[in-house]
Amino acid sequence: GCFEHLLVLLEGLCLLLQPPQLGAVAIQGAIERAGIPKEEVKEVLMGNVLQANIGQAPARQATLFAGLPKSTVCTTINKVCASGMKSVMIGAQMLMCGEQDVILAGGMESMSNVPFYMKRGETSYGGLRLN
Repeated sequence: GCFEHLLVLLEGLCLLLQPPQLGAVAIQGAIERAGIPKEEVKEVLMGNVLQANIGQAPARQATLFAGLPKSTVCTTINKVCASGMKSVMIGAQMLMCGEQDVILAGGMESMSNVPFYMKRGETSYGGLRLN
């Protein structure tokens, strides 16, 4: 399942992958573990907090990287540390309300790839070298 895939990635590849790519591995693993076709997943909810430098709509990116149809509805949830859990809660509520029949919900993050920012101080424009 998804956990076995992620453990292989943790052997060194995860430093090369951004959260949407890691999320795609988790999505593929969850679908494989559930034994359903990708087309049955009508909506994907993925938590992601640190979105700097990973592009727009991380849940959408992960969904497309995982090979799901472009028609799949995608939402990125940012609730700080509880983003993945909030995604699961919202997904469960949608299922209970009959809004969807199959929803994939989870979270994705890569602390190894988070950019480090500093105040520029008196240097307002141009390059700045840190020593």
